Amino acid sequence: MIVFRAYQSIIFVLVIVMAGAEVKENISPNCKQFLYMGTLPRGLKEKSFRNICQYYAGKPRYDVPWMYEPQLSIVSDSREMQPFPSENLHKSFEDAQAVLEDYSNSVIFERGQLNPDEHQADIDDKAATYTLTNVVPQVREFNIGPWKNHEHTIRRRLNNYCRGTAYVVTGVTTSGHNIRRHNINRLGIPTYLWSAYCCINFDHNAPFSERSKFPAFAAHGLNDREDNKVQEMTVQQLEDYLKRVTYVDSSFQIFYDNCVALNSAMP
Repeated sequence: MIVFRAYQSIIFVLVIVMAGAEVKENISPNCKQFLYMGTLPRGLKEKSFRNICQYYAGKPRYDVPWMYEPQLSIVSDSREMQPFPSENLHKSFEDAQAVLEDYSNSVIFERGQLNPDEHQADIDDKAATYTLTNVVPQVREFNIGPWKNHEHTIRRRLNNYCRGTAYVVTGVTTSGHNIRRHNINRLGIPTYLWSAYCCINFDHNAPFSERSKFPAFAAHGLNDREDNKVQEMTVQQLEDYLKRVTYVDSSFQIFYDNCVALNSAMP
């Protein structure tokens, strides 16, 4: 899993990927800062998930020119994101993660960032988004159209109305289809992309159309050329949908205690 931060209101994003850096069974203390209440989403069943605390320029980013994740390779003892070498990659890279060549002959799909660089302010934070563990195959028309527009909307909304720290979780649902290279399945093609944010300290004087989308809201969109409108919804509606279509159990919860402030029940 991966995370980033940006803006005056700090935005942390957790990207859920099927395989993905500090690879750990549990999240390291350095990366708990990127999680709401320091807690991962609850109810993830898929055993092939990898928790990764990604490092770039000496800092944990959690979510780096295109780079590979050395902590998923058996030939590197570094935890820092590394530029792809010009020579042929060691096979262990390809066994553990995507490489640039996986996208080279794809006509329909392009590298679509889950943690978008436009949500970053710092140069190193922007650079930290250019890792292949932060992208999935997105249909070009969806990536540059509805999904890009949604990223713009969330950036503006959180910049304008979130007064504290915002946490964002982004993920995909799988289709069972793959991008193949040399007759080998290399990249799983998502059916839907989804995202949810949590900001408990927000502007209570915001217009109702925006205030009603706090402290938490969500969205998903079909990764397709057509019928790809991004639909906003409550986080609970997204959780109910994901319980039906992906690898989560009945206790699945994206944000700890549903992103309810600890003092919200007090008069």
